[in-house]
Amino acid sequence: MASVATAALSTAALVSGGLLAATPSLAAAPAAHNPATAAHTTAPAAHKAASTAHTAATRASAPAATHSTPVTHSAVAVKHLCAQPTKPGEMACLAEARTDVVQRMSVAPNATPSGYGPADLRSAYNLPSGSAGAGQTVAIVDAQDDPNAEADLAAYRAQYGLPACTTANGCFHKVDQNGGTDYPVADAGWAGEISLDLDMVSATCPQCSILLVEANSPSMDDLGTAVDRAVTMGAKYVSNSYGGYEDPSEVKSDLAYFDHPGVAITASAGDDAYGAQYPAASPFVTSVGGTALSHATNSRGWSESVWSTSAAEGTGSGCSADEAKPSWQKDTGCSHRTISDVSAVADPATGVAVYDSYQASGWDVYGGTSASSPIIASVYALAGAPAAGTVPASYPYADTAALNDVTTGSNGSCSPGYLCTAGTGYDGPTGLGTPNGTAAFTAPAGNGTTLASGQELLAGQSLSNAAMTLTMQTDGNLVAYLKTGASGNGPAVWSSHTNGNAGAYAIMQMDGNFVVYKKGGGPATGGALWSSGTYGHGGAYASLQSDGNLVVYKGSSALWSSGTWRRSQTIASNTKMTAGWWTQSTTTRLVMQADGNLVLYRDSDGVALWSAKSNGNAGAYAYMQSDGNFVVYKSTGAPGKGGALWSSGTYGNSGAYAVAQNDGNLVVYKKGGSATAGGQLWTTGTSGKV
Repeated sequence: MASVATAALSTAALVSGGLLAATPSLAAAPAAHNPATAAHTTAPAAHKAASTAHTAATRASAPAATHSTPVTHSAVAVKHLCAQPTKPGEMACLAEARTDVVQRMSVAPNATPSGYGPADLRSAYNLPSGSAGAGQTVAIVDAQDDPNAEADLAAYRAQYGLPACTTANGCFHKVDQNGGTDYPVADAGWAGEISLDLDMVSATCPQCSILLVEANSPSMDDLGTAVDRAVTMGAKYVSNSYGGYEDPSEVKSDLAYFDHPGVAITASAGDDAYGAQYPAASPFVTSVGGTALSHATNSRGWSESVWSTSAAEGTGSGCSADEAKPSWQKDTGCSHRTISDVSAVADPATGVAVYDSYQASGWDVYGGTSASSPIIASVYALAGAPAAGTVPASYPYADTAALNDVTTGSNGSCSPGYLCTAGTGYDGPTGLGTPNGTAAFTAPAGNGTTLASGQELLAGQSLSNAAMTLTMQTDGNLVAYLKTGASGNGPAVWSSHTNGNAGAYAIMQMDGNFVVYKKGGGPATGGALWSSGTYGHGGAYASLQSDGNLVVYKGSSALWSSGTWRRSQTIASNTKMTAGWWTQSTTTRLVMQADGNLVLYRDSDGVALWSAKSNGNAGAYAYMQSDGNFVVYKSTGAPGKGGALWSSGTYGNSGAYAVAQNDGNLVVYKKGGSATAGGQLWTTGTSGKV
């Protein structure tokens, strides 16, 4: 049975024939259950007990529990619309319907439904109106069929004066998981979920088009296939309002269904209070927690706290037992993926208005993190198309000031406390906070020196800083170019040697490996052309450093580098300079290029002042020999073996060394010599040309 209401509804909250628009926390006596959905009504205690064994709190990698008491809000009578999963790989929708609010198929004239509507959400989250979101498509992925989806959507939008969104005008599109019209079996519980999802997209982004993809069943495989279908059909924003047990096999689902760089995929954090669920635990999705949202007298006009009805009912949160920590998450109390990233309203006591007529009675008040997921997906749509090759879940971490920090409330007992208790900054139940406009959901400017875990570098895209540009070329080669001159153009100092593979791309995989794949290849399908060999380090990331070095890091530990960092201006005796070696003075850059040429460039304009003329010898290297000779050798050459391509002719001067001077000259000095002491043995003769 549904939980028992603890607050009585004022008679002022109802009018004959309809419901007044009132703060949704006003509760009525429990209404009779709809026979078609009574089987899905679950007492919170039993609901929690079914999943306790699978929460992160009981997994080996999860933090230990403490005996703190969760902060709860006034309970209202609700029913869970979907039956709970019984095994890994099964999912349940996360919608909760109020049973203490009298439902009506229509409302009285001049009255509006109970529960928050579009104007409330736009006000609470400072969202744009007008034409914002036009041209964007938000996809809703759910299981089973809602035969009344389009009609119920029309009723909701008409009630609030929103523009029509129909199949006829091209705004609404409903397909099965294969993209056709062979819809699955109808289900009253999932139909309620679908109504909630469609209404939240409408409320948050009225100008957005909506794609509803109905999976054949609530299995992860079918729902994942539906996610892939949504992306294939062009959706850049995909909401998933369902969840289930974590299981080690979920990492395969990550790659099969959720690895879509450049697509904002959201997932509900769960309604069972503290504990991790999947797919919210996937590093490829934005995990969305839930809040209680109330009117307030502060400058914002609203206040929020963690949604927590009881120890068994409230927003999910926690430390994943199976998923690697993405590079953008910096919290230290969980070594794996932490749930959540952001949050929005989910408490049924402060719930949203929804219209559902399939084996239901029309207007009702809904909650659950099923509400918060489509809200956040729609906020991403308002913010504009995600940057290609990026994981939009990382965006809010780059602009935390553009979120409402939720600092009160708790959804359970845990250690460290931030995983279940709100506080200043990041916490598990509400993540970084709730939307305050759309800035936090936009690809951050200047995000051009790092490839985070899961991010791609597509053909034609680059990472760049003052020293170096890393470009994924259209010919399939990943190349690091040293910048010389005002234009930033310069020589290649490193490459993956994967040219001849048009359409190839690079990806910083979730397993820590930096890989170039041929067109059509990927982590799940193969086709690797080059890799850093750093697999087995989940959460690693690639960074193009200011010193010119491309490095794969796990935390602060370097796992691999291109070897292209800036060296000392002084080239000591017995120093080898392989391809990618470079140094600079205040006026020049000396580079041992990938093509085998040793070149001195003028830094102001990139003009080559001198070279060894040894180009066309890939793999060649320079050597400041211990005998005093400065030599460029082909790749197979060496002292005593031959293969010299150029030399300074200064042999017989043991201990001699070279210097790239600030006056523009490259000089070989005898041991103990210098610009002031003399002892010059050879020079490029380029002083005064800078």
